Amino acid sequence: MKLKDYQKRCLKDIKLYLQSLVEYKDKYDKYIEIDKEMAFDYDFPKKAWEQCEFKNAVGESVVYNSKQNGLNEPLPNFCIKVPTGGGKTFLATRTVDLINTIYRKKKTGIVLWIVPTNQIYRQTINSLKNREHPYRQVLDLSSGGRTLILEKGDRFTTQDINENLVIMMLMLPSANRQNKETLKIFQDAGGFDSFFPPDDDFKAHEDLIDKFPNLDYFGEEDSFWKQIKTSLGNTLRILKPVIIIDEGQKAYSENAQKTIRNFNPSIVVELSATPPSGSNPISHITGQDLNREEMIKLDIHVVNKATTNWKDVVLSSVEKRNSLEKLAKQYESQTGQYIRPICLIQVERTGKNQINSGYIHSEHVKDYLMNECGISSNEIAIKSSEKDDIEGIDLLSKDCSIRYIITKQALQEGWDCSFAYVLTVLTDTSSEMNITQLVGRILRQPYAKKTKIIDLDESYVYCYRPNTNEILNNIKKGLEGEGLGDIAGRVISESGDLDTSARVDTTIIRYREEFKKFEGRIYLPRFIIRENESYRELSYEMDILSRINWNEISLKDIESLVLSPENKNDIVISIALSDSTEDLIEKKISAMRADGLIVDYLFITRHIMNVVPNPWVAYEITEKALKILRGKYSDDLISANMVFIIQELNKTLEEQRDILAQKLFVELIKNKEILFFLQCDSNFALPTKNAVRNNVKKLTRDTGDPIEKSLFEYVPEEELNKLEQSVAVYIDKQQKLLWWYRNLSKQDYYIQGWKKSKIYPDFILSKPNEENDDYSKVLVVETKGLHLKNEDTAYKKSVFDLCNELGKKISWEELGEEFRDKTVEFQIIFDKEWQRKLNEIFDVW
Repeated sequence: MKLKDYQKRCLKDIKLYLQSLVEYKDKYDKYIEIDKEMAFDYDFPKKAWEQCEFKNAVGESVVYNSKQNGLNEPLPNFCIKVPTGGGKTFLATRTVDLINTIYRKKKTGIVLWIVPTNQIYRQTINSLKNREHPYRQVLDLSSGGRTLILEKGDRFTTQDINENLVIMMLMLPSANRQNKETLKIFQDAGGFDSFFPPDDDFKAHEDLIDKFPNLDYFGEEDSFWKQIKTSLGNTLRILKPVIIIDEGQKAYSENAQKTIRNFNPSIVVELSATPPSGSNPISHITGQDLNREEMIKLDIHVVNKATTNWKDVVLSSVEKRNSLEKLAKQYESQTGQYIRPICLIQVERTGKNQINSGYIHSEHVKDYLMNECGISSNEIAIKSSEKDDIEGIDLLSKDCSIRYIITKQALQEGWDCSFAYVLTVLTDTSSEMNITQLVGRILRQPYAKKTKIIDLDESYVYCYRPNTNEILNNIKKGLEGEGLGDIAGRVISESGDLDTSARVDTTIIRYREEFKKFEGRIYLPRFIIRENESYRELSYEMDILSRINWNEISLKDIESLVLSPENKNDIVISIALSDSTEDLIEKKISAMRADGLIVDYLFITRHIMNVVPNPWVAYEITEKALKILRGKYSDDLISANMVFIIQELNKTLEEQRDILAQKLFVELIKNKEILFFLQCDSNFALPTKNAVRNNVKKLTRDTGDPIEKSLFEYVPEEELNKLEQSVAVYIDKQQKLLWWYRNLSKQDYYIQGWKKSKIYPDFILSKPNEENDDYSKVLVVETKGLHLKNEDTAYKKSVFDLCNELGKKISWEELGEEFRDKTVEFQIIFDKEWQRKLNEIFDVW
């Protein structure tokens, strides 16, 4: 593998440090012979570093952070800072060769290679074991063809160490011991006897412990009898290994640092895109360096989809991936280089018990790809903690058929496939944890060489529920996290706990003591429908959608639809590097060419069935729409606008469906088939207990005092946005309020109107009854920012107005004594007017 210019520069810096290290290590060794205690104060790694005069990106001297190993010896350590896609593992193998040649002056010995995740572990060890892989070839050249690749459970002898370069792979959680007696690496085991004295040679054991005081042994500290444990951990301490730490920023918890140092390493080399405070970055490799060497796909096109339907976003991704594969096949026919573009799709849920949770699930997306996009199941893989369809599969192989990988978080780090071109984010783009942790997965350029076909040299991000500023900010943060700080702005170093799989414990909270008398007695009305001689809760699909007369649908909007080679609905943001600087350039263009789909009646039919559930009716509508369009445009132009046409057709159908549904809803109310009522089998009772995360931050008043009138003991602050927090704190201080409850979306009380989506209000407030120790009125409140005064808000207001009108007619007495003289009211309150509106409400209470 030919070295890139930036890799040569990095290795030159490492070579310079190692040569300086040899010079000062020789002085240290001489001091050891004179006075061992005094020698420990001679910080030879720091002196060697200072002699090299390393500079950072802005020309400032890099200050060396000194460390000691488990024997309190000065510990040489440095960090190879290289962004994602920069070949850090290749640099690591070359560094091992330099350390052996310059510093250790021997080809044999042991290297402890520590990685943080199973994904990186499997990926690295498979490469190192493959004698045809460039990583292994570098190691074989360094060792003269005598390289052993071992794992934690493997045994080795002194002969293996003396005759070979031994690379032992170790997972970081294994090294990060919480209880050394319970982890196998530190337990007494067979297979390492050749490194230790015979069991009955107590003097030899004592001498070895004096030389390596941090060895684990049987017996007490002041005992005359001590026997060293023949464990892997003790063996490593005696051998004083070279340590390579992949994703070095993850090894900076106090416990991890202590464990690594206690292996008594002779030198530690960290690999990191974002070196944390306390590390010693030896070279400054930038995103511009990688871009110049054709290592990454730039520009990044962020497609801000103009839709509220996640299927539209997936469809556009499918279209883009299809068009990329056409170009890839042309490229292969010209060059022989095989590329199969892959689309990564991030969903909200992947657990098998979460399919009906109301969130976008991996199985929903897979079903959509298969049933509505016509994609074969063997082209779709799910990668999650429960299911791993890509385990052991070579995604770069021509025999592999996978083109779509659906995940939630399982591809965050260490996953490496240069065929990944498209990232589809179906999660909340306002959460930086989404885009930031996946953007690096689509940056690597296949074969580290530009194809000279523009679309195949760039990458693509499609977003659902987008906010342009938030998307850009989180893309930038994602680039920072991949070490591409010069592209996105300043680099933010991170360090944290090593075990990210820890279970999140919860605590059960209940009603405040003064409100316990209301447990199981707080009810709210819903829309119910008459069925024979009884009533049941209203179902949108069963009671509204199924009764719509689709013959009343008009396609006049399709008749006026204007097609062009460019789709003008989507905002596309290109993120690129300037030619002369390392600054980020943002430019908006109208759209991206739509040429990945063909005119297909069944294809369109499948994509409008989320609006028109009857396939025969949907097909008839498709026929009518295409007949209209073919009267004005060619099939080529229709094909180029296929996504646009489907989106516009869906919009037309949705608008008219909702108009017809509202009309139907009102008629059913007039005919008393739909009622707004507290009915025994369908009413809603507020929950009597809730589960919240441990150590969660509790909502407090603006004075810092605890809230006092929440129905439950406390309210987690994370459950409310800024507006909701302000409203909650304000109502908590109202004298006329009895209690208030934070209604949780997709979990608590909702109202089903004439549209599919249920309305989950934000708060439920109660007014005290002055005549008894009870509540007399319930106020249901929805809060909205002024910028959210849209069609959805207008719909909610219409439903709330209808609820208020019907609520006046409810005869609560019919339901029993506990409902006597109680009323319910519904309100939408907007930002910037919420305080005035609440004052008006409480004034008349």
